[in-house]
Amino acid sequence: MKILEAQNAILTNYEVYSHLTEQRERYAQNKHRGPPNLETVVREILQYFHTPPGPLSHGTITYTPECIAELIERLRPYDLTKAEVVMLFNHRPQTVATLNTIIEDLEDRVSPEDQEVLIQIIIDVLGRPPPAQEQGADDTPMENGGS
Repeated sequence: MKILEAQNAILTNYEVYSHLTEQRERYAQNKHRGPPNLETVVREILQYFHTPPGPLSHGTITYTPECIAELIERLRPYDLTKAEVVMLFNHRPQTVATLNTIIEDLEDRVSPEDQEVLIQIIIDVLGRPPPAQEQGADDTPMENGGS
């Protein structure tokens, strides 16, 4: 077999998640089991998506297929690469510091005001993470002063 077009499309985590859950449902409706290796890979990928701190790890998934198109359209004026847009969708950054880890040469390419606008676009389209995800580090036992 010869690969004609390598990386013809880049998928977001949400698109992969949707495809795998639909495939799993199709197998269940037809009362067929997939190949054991495929079932293992699908189970492990879905388990990864449900592991915090990922945006898909919340109880309910708030993303829709329309979110992807809307995010792409609203980010178009900022001349971001396809990979950067996918990472923004996958990671849903909430601060400029996090945004800086995703977009290469952020300070040179995007003004400080536009950096805040980018964060606001992401929040508007994808929403904020639930409060439980933001707390995480507050549960450390070090506050009691004991070891």
